[in-house]
Order: sequence, then C-alpha cells, then structure tokens
Amino acid sequence: MSTTALAGPPTTAPPRPRSSGSRRWSRLAFLRRWVSPIAILTVWQLLCTGGVIDPRTMASPAQIASTALDLIQDGTLGTETLISLQRVLLGLAIGGSIGILLAVIAGLSRIGDDAIDPPMQALRTLPHLGLISLFITWFGLGELPKVTLIALGACFPLYLNTLGGIRGIDRKVLEAARSMHLTRRQQVRHVVLPGALPQTLVGLRQSLGIAWLSVIVAETVGADTGIGAMINQARDFNQTDVIVVGLAVYAVLGLTTDAIVRYLERKALAWRA
Repeated sequence: MSTTALAGPPTTAPPRPRSSGSRRWSRLAFLRRWVSPIAILTVWQLLCTGGVIDPRTMASPAQIASTALDLIQDGTLGTETLISLQRVLLGLAIGGSIGILLAVIAGLSRIGDDAIDPPMQALRTLPHLGLISLFITWFGLGELPKVTLIALGACFPLYLNTLGGIRGIDRKVLEAARSMHLTRRQQVRHVVLPGALPQTLVGLRQSLGIAWLSVIVAETVGADTGIGAMINQARDFNQTDVIVVGLAVYAVLGLTTDAIVRYLERKALAWRA
C-alpha cells in the first residue's frame, strides 16, 4: 500500500471566498485609526465649551482651527513656515555633507579613522542644544547661530550611520574593485557610497528629526522670525491657540519630510525587495 493511499485525501479546507461585507469592512479599516483622535478632539471641545478647561490655559480645537485659518489668510503662517523650512534645509545640507564626508574619510583610511573618529565620538556626547547660548555669544542673533546649531545636530547621525555602512561593506567587494583597477574616486562612487546607502538613509531620517528639534530651540531662544519666534511671541500674550498652531506646523513638517525620505528610500533600495 502506498504512502499516498495511507495519507488519504488532504484535510486542509480550501480558502473560503470573502463575502462582500468583509471586503467592504477591509476597505474601511483605515477609518478605525481616526476614531480615537476624533474622540479626543470631541472630548477636548466639550470640556472647553463646558468651561472645565480655562481658555487661558488651553484654547479649544475650534478656536485653534479658526486661528490657523486666520494666520493662513493673512500670510503669517506661510511666511514663518517658509523661514523655518529654509533654516532646516540649509543646516541639514551643511551638517549632512560634513558628516558624510568625514565618514568616508574615516571609513576608507586608518589615518583618517584615527584622526576623525575620536573627536567625533567625543563631540556627539555633548548636548548640542545647550550650545545655542555659546553660538549666540560667538555669532550674534543672526542666521549663523541657528544654522550652526541645526548643522551640528544633523551631522552626527549621518556620520555614524554612514561610517557603520562603510565598515559593513564586504571586504571582498572592495578587493574586487581594486583588482579591477578602479581609482579611489571610482571606488567611492561605485562601491562605497552605494554599499553604505541603506545606513546613510537611516541616518538622514534621524538627522531630519534632530534638525527640526534644533530649529525649535534656536528660534525660541533667539529669533524674530520663524515658527519658533511666532510661538515665543504668542507665549508673551498667553495665546495658546497660536502656540498649538505653531507646534502642529512643526509636527506636519516633520512628518512630511520624513515621508519624503522614506519614499526616496523605497525608490533607491528597490533592488533589495
């Protein structure tokens, strides 16, 4: 008697087709994630309307939405948002470029590693946000201390992640590149940077988060323009609605820039799928 005969017919039931109601519920599943935020906003609004929450302590969601609309219509929100965005992008470009350049030098040269890595490891332990007062003392209240603070914060995640990515490249790949007589520049372009790209993109996302955190501190401490300055001025007049609008703009900008990096990550690393 064969094994097949002893085993008998398969006992696994064929998958049942999903009903139209189940498919409709699956399509609407994303709406379930909106239930709790809407419930929180509703309770918040009811507490403000009922006088449980003092409007001087926290404005209601309706008041915040109205204030946001007013700030958009008079152009204040757009102008201040653009200024903050420019500072973040400029600081990220400067700090990120320095971080990647230093990582490449430290990753490809033992002398470079000995010269660059120890001070970078020491500097990254400093709470860079605490340096804003020193930067203002050195550079005044212009754009330089703000951009410097953002660049300093954005530099270290890209340096550390890029360096880790370079050190993780298979040595046989580098030896193969040398055996093909690629120049050092060609090795960096065709082997080192593509090999370290996944880690570099992780560092870019971390740097973006720190850049937004840095710009909040920089604009709150010493700035006349930007979202942080708008929040600072609103604090002096106890305008909690304006403060919440500013914080919401920071959150939206942070999520948007992070989503852009994740999109680029999926496109650039599609070969890994």
